[in-house]
Amino acid sequence: MEENDASYLKQVSLFAGLGDEDIHALAAVAKRRTFRTGEVIFHRDDPGQVLYVIKEGKVKICLISPDGQEISLVVFGKGECFGELALLDGLPRSADAIALEKAECYTLQRSDFHNSIMKNPKIAIQVLEVLSKRLRNTDQQVEDLIFLDVYGRVAKKLLELADSHGTKVEDGLRIEVRLTQQELASMVGASRESVNKVLGYFTDKKFISTDRHRITIHRVEDLRRRIY
Repeated sequence: MEENDASYLKQVSLFAGLGDEDIHALAAVAKRRTFRTGEVIFHRDDPGQVLYVIKEGKVKICLISPDGQEISLVVFGKGECFGELALLDGLPRSADAIALEKAECYTLQRSDFHNSIMKNPKIAIQVLEVLSKRLRNTDQQVEDLIFLDVYGRVAKKLLELADSHGTKVEDGLRIEVRLTQQELASMVGASRESVNKVLGYFTDKKFISTDRHRITIHRVEDLRRRIY
């Protein structure tokens, strides 16, 4: 099994700079964990001692207010990592991580991750690139909340999800993430009722269609024009 694990980890961009010996050493200490749909992987403020690399499935990173209101920050899929921030600064988790669907992950302890960085500083550069990208995305989310209406925010989020988790089908792009209206609402900072209205409008215009919580985009350019 270790050889298969090493082959997979070698394809993960975070470990692209590692040689075969180091990849095998990493695979030897990595552990597999499987999470059920809806299972909490970690809570905000939990101690952060583990890095997660997704082998299969989808995971959402979100913030939950004391009264239970959720704001989803991002959805990660196959080959992506999460939980690296706490490993670097030693502070508690900054958000919740929840399996959107059954997810299989490789887990790496903080000490093993640090050893890999010491052996190959290029990993540190890869981590900085990941963090920089996520910071820019956060800045963009704040900007969208200020300047875009709900129609624009939903249209933009659907196109982003299609870009990162989409599959080409005969009549468009299907988003391979099972999304409830509430989950989509939490991603765009709006109420479920507002998002329901927007999705109804986009469906009437034949921009999109929905089936079993999966959304297919049929008219990408029309949806893109609706952002601004």
